[in-house]
Amino acid sequence: MKTVGEANLLDQPEIRTILRRALREDIGSGDATTQALVPPRRNARAHLVCRTDCTVAGTTVAAEIFRLLDPRIETEIRIPDGAHAHAGDVLLTLRGRAAAILTAERTALNFLQRMTGIATLTARFVEAVRPLPTLILDTRKTTPTLRAFEKYAVRCGGGSNHRMGLYDMALLKDNHRMLWRNQGRGGLADAVAAIRKRFPQLPVEVEVETLDEFLAVLPATPEWILLDNMSLDLMRECVRRKVSAVRLEASGNVTLERAPAIAATGVDAISIGALTHSAPAADLSLEVIP
Repeated sequence: MKTVGEANLLDQPEIRTILRRALREDIGSGDATTQALVPPRRNARAHLVCRTDCTVAGTTVAAEIFRLLDPRIETEIRIPDGAHAHAGDVLLTLRGRAAAILTAERTALNFLQRMTGIATLTARFVEAVRPLPTLILDTRKTTPTLRAFEKYAVRCGGGSNHRMGLYDMALLKDNHRMLWRNQGRGGLADAVAAIRKRFPQLPVEVEVETLDEFLAVLPATPEWILLDNMSLDLMRECVRRKVSAVRLEASGNVTLERAPAIAATGVDAISIGALTHSAPAADLSLEVIP
């Protein structure tokens, strides 16, 4: 499980390619309004401001977007990623060509408000299960091509990343169970053995929906067992019967109101797709300073 300090998002080579593509998408053949009204040599100073309390994510991304359009723009991050900000706080200060600042404004805000919204929702879930040691995990329910940004934002909010894709963990889900069962090659423990034989370097997780499925896979000691849409009583029973080598993840029907009760069952982690697919965008704006 990764934390915000383990990797600089901008160190990933594909990130700037995505940012450049986003700028091209918005600018097209040119920013007509700015070209018509703003002299190309006019300089300006601007602030990126949050309108509500939030947990910040994406200031480094926003700053990079302005620099990609005009490397001469000076950026000063006032509140770093992962920090809490209050309504009215300045997140980022800009100095440079006014035309470039205005042209890059929407692209920068789109990334920053999306990422800050994810970080803010994640932080609420993290706070909801405190002081228990339960991890708050994201899922693969992310915007296509923007997963690195969204999972980074989860880390900024104090959450942890589940698998980044299909390649770094084997997760045996309901459709896998059905197809494996129809082959007649054994039960869930045999499926775990087959995965480990093919990919011995990968951690294995198995999704179960009933106590019988849980008990059937437990002897294979996968690194994780996912308790899918289970009642609180059933989660507690799985926690009681588990072995120390196996960690338990709860998933399904997780809300801020229900999260504390789920954590109190003793599970090691709670995964929440809503962190990335349903987080409301943060209310941010860019203000040019007279």
